[in-house]
Amino acid sequence: MRLLVNISRTLLVADRLSRGFIRSRTLNICTFCKVSCNIQCRDFAYIRSMASDEPTPKKAKLDDDALNIHKRLKKERDEEAEDVSEFKFNKKRVEVISKEGEVPDDCDGIVYWMSRDQRVQDNWALLFAQRLALKNKVSLHVVFCLVPKFLDATIRHFHFMLRGLEEVEKECKDLNIEFHLLLGEAKDVLPTFIKEHKIGGLVTDFSPLRVPRQWLKDVKKAIPSNIPMCKVDAHNIVPCWITSDKQEYSARTIRKKIHDKLPKFLTKFPPVAKHRYTSKYKSKGVDWVEAEKSLEVDQTVKPVDWATPGTRAGLDLLNEFCLKRLRKFAESRNDPTINALSNLSPWLHFGQISAQRCVLEVKRYNKQLSKSVEAYVEEAVVRRELSDNYCFYQKNYDNLDGAYEWARKTLEDHRNDKRPYIYTRETLEEGKTHDELWNSAQIQLVTEGKMHGFLRMYWAKKILEWMKSPDDSLATAIYLNDKYSLDGRDPNGYVGCMWSICGIHDQGWGERQVFGKIRYMNYDGCKRKFKINAYVARYGGKQHRYIPPV
Repeated sequence: MRLLVNISRTLLVADRLSRGFIRSRTLNICTFCKVSCNIQCRDFAYIRSMASDEPTPKKAKLDDDALNIHKRLKKERDEEAEDVSEFKFNKKRVEVISKEGEVPDDCDGIVYWMSRDQRVQDNWALLFAQRLALKNKVSLHVVFCLVPKFLDATIRHFHFMLRGLEEVEKECKDLNIEFHLLLGEAKDVLPTFIKEHKIGGLVTDFSPLRVPRQWLKDVKKAIPSNIPMCKVDAHNIVPCWITSDKQEYSARTIRKKIHDKLPKFLTKFPPVAKHRYTSKYKSKGVDWVEAEKSLEVDQTVKPVDWATPGTRAGLDLLNEFCLKRLRKFAESRNDPTINALSNLSPWLHFGQISAQRCVLEVKRYNKQLSKSVEAYVEEAVVRRELSDNYCFYQKNYDNLDGAYEWARKTLEDHRNDKRPYIYTRETLEEGKTHDELWNSAQIQLVTEGKMHGFLRMYWAKKILEWMKSPDDSLATAIYLNDKYSLDGRDPNGYVGCMWSICGIHDQGWGERQVFGKIRYMNYDGCKRKFKINAYVARYGGKQHRYIPPV
C-alpha cells in the first residue's frame, strides 16, 4: 500500500513539473530525477525490510543506569565496599582539633555534628563518624543545631535547608542512625546532648567562614575534655588545608596545586551503610512545623518554585545537566539567554549534594565532551576551592581590608570621583535604575533566588559605579546577594563580590574614573556577548528615569 502511495506521489510531482510550476526546465528535470530516486530508494528499503525476518532497527535509547542516577550510584557505592570500615579512608581529609585522641571505653555513641554538609551519602564527615563508631562498636548519631537567625538568611533559605534536612532524617532512620534537631546555638545545646547520651567522640564538617569557625571554637571549649573532636573537609575535593598553607593569589597559583593532589582525593565513595549498633537513646523525631516556628527571620522573601530541596532532587538535576546541557557548557556558559549551566549552586551551598560527586558524574562524559568537562572542572574545583582558600586564610573576606594593596590604593585614589549616577541601596533593591539590563538581573535575583554567573559580575561592578563609596558598594552587593540568592552567605558569593569590586584574584587594568585599576564592565560589552533584549524580555526590567539625590 505504501509503495502505491509513493508511486502516486511521484507521478503527481512529474505532472506538476511538466505543467511549468517551476520555471527552469533544467531544474525541473534535475528535481524530478532527485525526487524519483529518493522515493525509489525509500521504497526498495521498505520492501527489503518487509522481506527480512529481522525487526526494524530502533533508535538508540539511554540505558536505565543513565536515567536512574539513584539506582546506579547505590550500585557503585556498594561495589566499592560493604561499609566504610572496609574502605581505605584517606585520613588527610581529617584534622584532629582536640588534645584527646581516644574514644572512652564506656561511651554509647559517636556524633556527627552536621553543619555545612547536609546530606547522608557522599559525605566524608559522616563516613568518618561511622568508621569511628564501627571501630568502637557503638551507635551513631547525626545532630543539627538550628539557630533562629543566621546573617541575612530569610525564610527562602531556611525553607530550602529544612526540607533538605527532613530528607536527611528519613534516610538516617532507614540506616539505623539517630537524627536529632537541636534548637539553639551549638555551644548551648550540644555539650548537654553529649553528656546525656554518653557520646564518646565528635566529628564535624569544615567551613572557612568566621561564624561557623567560632561555633567550632565555642563547642571545643564547652564539651568534656575527654571527648576527642575532629573536623573533616567534606565540601572540597582536596581538603582546604592540604591544597595550600597560605592565601593563594589567583587561580593561576592554585590550579597546579589542586590538580597535583586530585588523583589521591578524587575517588569513588563507599556507602554510609545500615549501622550495626543501636543506641539506647532513641531520637524522638523532629517536629518540623515547630522548628520553623522557632525562626526569627525575614518572612517576606518567599521560597522559589524552580528549586526542589534535598539530595534526591539535586542528583536528578545533576543527571539532567549531564544529559542535556553539559554539551553546551564550554561554548555557551557565559550567555544568560542560553540554558547551559548546571544550576546546582543552591544544593552545593547547603551541602545537599557533593561537589566531588558532581565532578565524578561530569567526568563520565570526558570522551564525548572533553572541552565542557574541562571547563566544568575548572569552575567546580579550581575556582570553587580557590574561594574556600581565600575565606579560610583571609579574615577580612567581606570588607575592603581583604583586598590586595594595589586595589585598596586605587579605590582610595578614586573614592571622590564623580559618579555618573548615584543610587541608594533601596533603589537598587527595587531594581529601579536607568539600566534595564541591571534591573532585569536584580529581578531575577529577587524572584528566582539566583542570577546568571556572567551577569553577577556586571551587576556587582555597576553597584561600585553607582554608589557613593567602595565600602557602601561592597556592603550592598553582599547584602543583596545574601538576602535573595539561595547560595548566599557562601565563599563563592563573597569572592564574587570581592573580585568584582576589589579585584581579588584579578590584576590591575587601565585606570579610569571611579574604578581606578579595577576591571571595568559596561552595557555595550554585554551587547557583544549575548542578546540583551532577549534577557530583558524574560525578566521585564524597565528603564526608570534617573532622579539625582538631593
